[in-house]
Amino acid sequence: MKALTWQGKRKIGYSDVPDPVIQDPGDIIIKVTSTAICGSDLHLYELLGPYMHAGDVLGHETMGIVQEIGSGITNLAVGDRVVIPFNISCGHCWMCEHGLQSQCETTQVRKHGKGAQFFGYSELYGQVPGGQAEYLRVPHADYGAVKVGQELPDHRYLFLSDILPTAWQGVEYANVPENGTLAVYGLGPVGQLAARIGRYLGYEVLGIDPVAERRAMAERHGIKTLNFTKDTVGELRGRTGRGPDSVLDAVGMEAHGSPVSSMFQQATGLLPDKAAQLAMENVSADRTSVLDSAIDAVRRGGTLSISGVYAGAATPMPMLKLFDKQIQIRQGQCNVRSWTEHLLPLAEDPGDPLGLDDLVTHEQPLSAGPQMYETFQKKQDACIKVVLKP
Repeated sequence: MKALTWQGKRKIGYSDVPDPVIQDPGDIIIKVTSTAICGSDLHLYELLGPYMHAGDVLGHETMGIVQEIGSGITNLAVGDRVVIPFNISCGHCWMCEHGLQSQCETTQVRKHGKGAQFFGYSELYGQVPGGQAEYLRVPHADYGAVKVGQELPDHRYLFLSDILPTAWQGVEYANVPENGTLAVYGLGPVGQLAARIGRYLGYEVLGIDPVAERRAMAERHGIKTLNFTKDTVGELRGRTGRGPDSVLDAVGMEAHGSPVSSMFQQATGLLPDKAAQLAMENVSADRTSVLDSAIDAVRRGGTLSISGVYAGAATPMPMLKLFDKQIQIRQGQCNVRSWTEHLLPLAEDPGDPLGLDDLVTHEQPLSAGPQMYETFQKKQDACIKVVLKP
């Protein structure tokens, strides 16, 4: 089959790879009908190469049609249409039973001290072949694969794999008070959906992003927006008084405006893999311009919710400020299966309350994937969300 494979820093191949096969009774094989490029995929494209291997199949936002089922599958059949959560969870361990599927004890990557396996996301998370491919093997599919309807277009369901539950969890973690204010840093796909969810739940939402096209998309959904500048904190306080009640960071480790950390990240990427891994595990630091701004902006006693991925082992944190302002912080990978039953009716709602019909900016064949990685990473051609069709 054809798949998108990692071949090196900023090098994505459209390659022939072996077809997946059933390996365990709980597996299914799906024929992929839609797969998306996530902002987290760009971390593999740019920074996390030391944990990648040439030929790794990428992608963790996937849906399709069941083609084959293992002998242990009881609630799916060939021909079912399913969306696949990005984290692989069993559904019966202590973590899964307590709504922490991203920490699944059955699929934890203990070799690297990490949580549950992900599709298409480096040896840190299990080196499981991903869904930017014609076919995908799905382990623990009785629990993981979410059966959906046949009538609506793929994009109404595809985002249930990652960005929609990630955005919902981020807003839940933000603990916005009734009639409160929520500031969302970063209006990429997760930030767009988080801002819309905030509006849907009745909050005043302010979206911050340096890219004009992203601000324009948010504004179409009633979101008030600001450019990200050195004056952002002052603007947020000016609009809210004492600062937003809650701030959601949907940017993460590759934030603009952190030149020293950016230089260190790039230098680490030039080291041999083992040396680079040691550096990333012991002395690496993220770009924190957004995180610093979010901490400054949130009101005293407010909540900071972090959905953007951070990976720096030695990223400095302003502990005095956090303590003095009495800021609560919630963060972590999304526990997708905790939210799918709640979000599925919203995805299927004819009124499209979360604006899922207005998120995809680029729909291309899978073969265009290498170019679309570059387009998305460079924010060219007003690119916000890419969906690929095998």
